[in-house]
Amino acid sequence: MAILEFVLQVLLGITSVLLTLLILLHKGRGGGLSDMFGGGMTSAVGSSGLAERNLNRFTIVLALVWFISIVALGLITKLEVI
Repeated sequence: MAILEFVLQVLLGITSVLLTLLILLHKGRGGGLSDMFGGGMTSAVGSSGLAERNLNRFTIVLALVWFISIVALGLITKLEVI
């Protein structure tokens, strides 16, 4: 159980950092990492719907992995107490 808990904690840490970065890369209303690196090209790059859809898909999948790892860690912690 200790190895599984360690693996889930590492997975949670990695997914937390990646999820934060992916959320910051989303096209916003001005002001975010996407505007910081894109600058004046937001109109040309922003019109590409494929990149935004893929970013949305990656974010959703990573959020699901993050959520499942939190639930699994909670269940392991609860079972260890009992």
